[in-house]
Formats: sequence, structure tokens, C-alpha cells
Amino acid sequence: MNTLTPKTRIEAVYFTRDSLVVDLIDGRSISVPLTWYPKLLKASPKERAHWEICGGGYGIHWPEIDEDLSVEGLLRGSPAPTAKKVRTVKRTIKRKTNRPVKRRRLKSRLMR
Repeated sequence: MNTLTPKTRIEAVYFTRDSLVVDLIDGRSISVPLTWYPKLLKASPKERAHWEICGGGYGIHWPEIDEDLSVEGLLRGSPAPTAKKVRTVKRTIKRKTNRPVKRRRLKSRLMR
């Protein structure tokens, strides 16, 4: 099934804290993580807000950061080729236990 029809042109583009949201004329909204697009992730909110519709309504262009996205790519769910997977860092928590500490008895040399 082809999801790209004449009605899939872009109507609006906006950002949440960690995602890009594109509203289409046919009523659908596409939301993708910003980590998929490193240029957009690193851009300032002012740079992100300056976008233009291009490609007959099927593309988005950010002139200040030289980034272009297409509706087709967004619908396909394909991140930018340069996007790296973000690793989450797990912290190891050391727990204190209530077990008694074994102490060694020290023999004094004077007691020999």
C-alpha cells in the first residue's frame, strides 16, 4: 500500500522537547525522535523554527542548518544516515547491607 498520495502534503511543522512533529493536510501527524536527525537536535530553537516547505509540499527545508526532510522518508520511518544510536548509561548503585563486618584479629608482636 502506498501511503504517499496527493493529500500527504505538509501543513505544519513543530517540535516538542525531544521530537519533530509534522502535520499533513490529510489529517495525519508524524512524530519522530530528534535523535534521528542530529542537525535538528543540535540546532537552536530559533533555527528549528525557521523552516520552509519545498518540493511541491512534500519536503521541509531548514536553510540555516542546511537540512532537508521528505514526507516519504518520515512516513517510511528512516532516520538520517549519520544518526547514531543513543546509548543510555546505566549507573550501578552500591547497596549497603546490614551484615556485620568480619574483623581480623591482629596479633600484637609485643604479646609473643
